[in-house]
Amino acid sequence: MTTNEVTPKRYSLLINGEWREASSGETSTRLNPADQSPVAVLPMATEGELDAAVAAARAAFDAGAWSGSVAQRAAVLRTAGAKIRAEAQDLAQLLVREVGKPLGEAMIEIFMIASICDAYASMAENLHGRVVGNASPTALGLIMKEPVGVVAAITPWNWPLLLLLRKVGGALAAGCTMVARPSILTGASTYEIARIFTEAGAPPGVLNVVTGAANLIGEKLVQHPGVDKVCFTGSTAVGKHIMELASHDAKRVSLELGGKSPNIVFADANLEAAVGGAVIACYLNCGQTCSAGTRLLLERGIHDSFMEMLVGGIRGMKVGDPMEAGTNIGPLVSEEQLRTVQSYVDIGIREGAKLVLGGKRLTDPPYDKGFFFEPTVFDEVRNDMRIAREEIFGPVLTVTTFDDADQAMSIANDNIYGLAAGIWSSDLGKCMRFIRGLKAGSVYVNCYYDCGVPNLPFGGYKQSGIGREEGIEGLELFLETKSVHMNHG
Repeated sequence: MTTNEVTPKRYSLLINGEWREASSGETSTRLNPADQSPVAVLPMATEGELDAAVAAARAAFDAGAWSGSVAQRAAVLRTAGAKIRAEAQDLAQLLVREVGKPLGEAMIEIFMIASICDAYASMAENLHGRVVGNASPTALGLIMKEPVGVVAAITPWNWPLLLLLRKVGGALAAGCTMVARPSILTGASTYEIARIFTEAGAPPGVLNVVTGAANLIGEKLVQHPGVDKVCFTGSTAVGKHIMELASHDAKRVSLELGGKSPNIVFADANLEAAVGGAVIACYLNCGQTCSAGTRLLLERGIHDSFMEMLVGGIRGMKVGDPMEAGTNIGPLVSEEQLRTVQSYVDIGIREGAKLVLGGKRLTDPPYDKGFFFEPTVFDEVRNDMRIAREEIFGPVLTVTTFDDADQAMSIANDNIYGLAAGIWSSDLGKCMRFIRGLKAGSVYVNCYYDCGVPNLPFGGYKQSGIGREEGIEGLELFLETKSVHMNHG
């Protein structure tokens, strides 16, 4: 396997428009999960530098210039989107080295974040309140929308730029200022996006980025008295902890959390399309996607034929160097994640599920230096098994058979999560029933993931989170509503 080694770039903290070395002198070196070559050297901020970042965001917001200039906010977002497209190849290659996702998937992520910048630029220009003018001849009611203030954004490693821009785009369009704390595994790509926004004209203090230990920088940021709102993407367990920390001063909180999404295939579906959709639903980004359709529900009459096509399709996937053309699955992001995935495979076997495919780490050359795991399929999975109920975050698909629509709906909704769901059927009435009945924030009909409609709001029911990102709903996350009662005599 080619290592695609590059000299690791050394990054600095971004505070008040300036790049600063961490005063601690401590750093963290990110290694490529495919071959362990060094990717980037990241600074480990101290609490004092976190305070400085929040103070910079506070000063930039309180000055009023940023929140008061719609034209400036829209221009920065549009310019940033253009610069992201211009640097797409370099940004995508950095994502590949940080995360391990195939280059084609990384390019998709880059162009998605550019489109988010464009969408929020337009929303910034069209942000307005309402007037209630017909209630009284001597009074007006004004409903005003104002930015919430300083926003703390805590982002994960799996889709680091998409999940960053969903927050940055809405917050900056609304007129907020930000302190972002990315995962230490993917800090380099976040710093590059921050550089692009700075070059695009974001004033000092509007977007600050600090990296450091989660138990210091992350928790202190959530509890910081200078922060008005916290937005977080990550596991449900950590999201609950963030809610608890933020509750001490009643901070606004939005959370995009875990998922265990059902992907339901009926006998009347286009089975060839559904097989392709099931593969994408589970194995995109090596299964490290919160909305992944990792619970495949098959109508009994098509089970055998569908499984034959599915297993054949998965066997044809290329696991390998994510920089190489034709690679479908790269490595898991870290050794820790690999151990987690392996532990769930072992649990599934002990619970009595039928291991149909995969189930182990790839260790022979050219895989021996990375965290590669075989695409895995379990059949005969009961919905009470842990592998059917808990988020594995790896390339592991569980298959459960159902007899009718009522049973399919019951199985699909019988989970603490409600982030996404897929439904495959040629019966429009059946599709509409499931659109209404599935307890999920996103429902994919005869597709999985985006089918060509960009910038729809994203978020979950139940323990999959609070709030929606992207779309006008994503802008609303960063706005306060003020009612004005005006007597004009």
